[in-house]
Amino acid sequence: MSAVLYEIAFQGELVAGADAQQTRQNLMRLFQADEQRIAVLFSGRRMIIKNRLDAATAERYRATLAQAGARVEVAPMAETGEPAAAPVETQEPAATAPTAASAAERGSLSVAPRDAVMAAFVDVQAPDFGLAPVGADLQDEAAPVAPSRVDLSHLSLAPVGSDLGPASEPLPVAVPDTDHLTLVRE
Repeated sequence: MSAVLYEIAFQGELVAGADAQQTRQNLMRLFQADEQRIAVLFSGRRMIIKNRLDAATAERYRATLAQAGARVEVAPMAETGEPAAAPVETQEPAATAPTAASAAERGSLSVAPRDAVMAAFVDVQAPDFGLAPVGADLQDEAAPVAPSRVDLSHLSLAPVGSDLGPASEPLPVAVPDTDHLTLVRE
């Protein structure tokens, strides 16, 4: 059984008492990013900042970002394509944050955008196909096909060694008419 991995998500929310401009400056310094990339983080959409972290590393990220003024969510990642359980730890509960469980109830996969380009696809409804277990047969079982009834009573077999092709008549040879030609000796 593999260890649980976590992801860090940010939705543009600040810790209580944090200054928005100072938080932006802190995040620019932390991520070594320009204002445009930081503005994408503050778009209000849920952005995954880092994923595939163990619990201790995820907690260090949460504490560092909280110190910078950003309130982030630490949530377990889904292992088999199924939605993750409720968030493990957040600094404050998000009032309107969409949960993975609500996506599971709709039968679709909830995808958080990783950057500005992917944010355009946040409203795309994608079915949650999940993953098949190792060794599973992914092809649908074919329905048995009944043999077709073909009437072969009018056919017969030729004796061994016989020529099966029709006897062909030799093609007529066209002999040109040369009566009008004469030979002259000189």
